[in-house]
Amino acid sequence: MRIATWNVNSITARLPRLLAWLESSGTDVLCIQEIKCAESAFPYEPLRELGYEAAVNATGRWNGVGVLSRVGLADVSPGLPGGPDYDGEQEPRAIAATCGAVRVQSVYVPNGREIGHPHYDYKLRWLEALRTSAAADAAGGRPFAVLGDFNVAPADEDVWDPAFFEGLTHVTTKERDALAALRELGLSDVVPRPLKYDHPFTYWDYRELCFPKNRGMRIDLVYGNEPFAKAVGDAYVDREERKGKGASDHAPVVVDLDV
Repeated sequence: MRIATWNVNSITARLPRLLAWLESSGTDVLCIQEIKCAESAFPYEPLRELGYEAAVNATGRWNGVGVLSRVGLADVSPGLPGGPDYDGEQEPRAIAATCGAVRVQSVYVPNGREIGHPHYDYKLRWLEALRTSAAADAAGGRPFAVLGDFNVAPADEDVWDPAFFEGLTHVTTKERDALAALRELGLSDVVPRPLKYDHPFTYWDYRELCFPKNRGMRIDLVYGNEPFAKAVGDAYVDREERKGKGASDHAPVVVDLDV
């Protein structure tokens, strides 16, 4: 089974590329983030024509997540149980589903904006709620993974220049401690191999030629429980999909499972 995660940065803007990539990549299950459209406007039919069912949690603003599957879609659970509100609402940042023999949870962790901002505290509370909600599936006997845009680089080597990020979010001790607490559930960081250069960055800002200069970050992560991690045959960042006109600023992370 081939499973992937991809922050598409607007499914409306990226739909032709998404459909072409699904057709060429052989992906069975895709977790997507930053859909930026309402569920009523989601392109279910073009995906269905390719053989994919879709489960979506989206409101049409700046968030939105989903799971696309051509191997079955069951026990769908939208939202983050016990998750915090921001500005009086619980944002659509998580959805879980069972796809064949594997349980996945697609997440779009809050950005945090800047240290000391209310959104930064919200991010930490959200990650704590994610840890609580993932505990039962993480401890289960079936393959399970939390996949998505975590907006945290787990270590200094996961950013192009640690000095550049000093004093900024995505690299703070509190954020990294929250990821470590999530891994303490028995989840392993499935680190993909890069297709170019020496580190598997997954995100490159649109500005200042960050992509051609490889000024990237590894913030799109796959955290799998023991049955999932043991089944991993390969994992890689599809850096080619970040190239060209109309690309997302994130590349897909692809994992092949022997299940």
